[in-house]
Amino acid sequence: MPRQFFVGGNFKMNGTIKSTQDIIKNLNDAKLDPKTEVVIAPPAIYLLTAREALRKGIEVAAQNVFDKPNGAFTGEISAEQLKDSGVTWTLTGHSERRVILAEGDEFIARKTKAALDGGLSVILCIGETLEQREDNKTIEIVTKQLKAVAEQTKDWSKVVVAYEPVWAIGTGKVASTEQAQEVHAEIRKWLASTISKEASDNTRVIYGGSVSEKNCRDLAQQADIDGFLVGGASLKPAFVDIINARA
Repeated sequence: MPRQFFVGGNFKMNGTIKSTQDIIKNLNDAKLDPKTEVVIAPPAIYLLTAREALRKGIEVAAQNVFDKPNGAFTGEISAEQLKDSGVTWTLTGHSERRVILAEGDEFIARKTKAALDGGLSVILCIGETLEQREDNKTIEIVTKQLKAVAEQTKDWSKVVVAYEPVWAIGTGKVASTEQAQEVHAEIRKWLASTISKEASDNTRVIYGGSVSEKNCRDLAQQADIDGFLVGGASLKPAFVDIINARA
C-alpha cells in the first residue's frame, strides 16, 4: 500500500487570533488534494482556536510536548492535555529547539515516547548543520538522532520523520532534489536495518527547509519524499499549492 502524502504547516511563533483564523478560512475554503494528509501546528495559545475552526479532515499539532504526564513543570504541556483538547499530533526535535533551547537527542526521544504513549502521533524532526554536511557527517548525525528515539520505542506506526537540514530552514536555501532524496533513502535504509522492513516501507519521511510553491512539485516526485513540513510558506495562501504538490 503506498504511503499517504503528508503536509504539515509549522507556524512557529507567528500570528495572531485574526491571522490564524484567516489561514484556517483559506484552508477550509480551498480545494485540497483528498489523498494528502494535512496537519497544522499553530502556537500553543491558538491550538483550541484552530481545532474548533478547522474543517473535518485537517488535524492540529502542538509544536512541543513535555516528557512527563503531569506535575510541577511550569510552562510545559503534556500529551494528555493536548489529547484532551482535540490535538492529535505534536512536533518533537525541531532544530530551533535543539539549537536555541539546547534540547538533546535523549530528551527529544523521551518526549517522543511520552507523546506516543499519550496517544498522539509525532512529527519527529531531524537534520544536520551546514558544518556537519560539509564534514560529510549528514547520515551519521541523522541516524544518531533517530537511534535515540529507537532506544525508547519500537513502534513507529504513528511517527512521521521530517528531515530538515538546519542550513536550509528559513534561509531560502533548499537541498537539491538529489540531496534530499539521497538522505531520505538512507533514512529508509536505516529504518529497515534498525527497526523493521515494515517500518521502512510504511513510515513517511517528509522534507522541510524553505519548501515553497516553486520547489515542492519537483521534490514531491522523488521516490522517498512522502511530503513536507512547511515553515514560513504555511502562513501564506501558497500553502494550498504545496498541499496539492502531487495533485
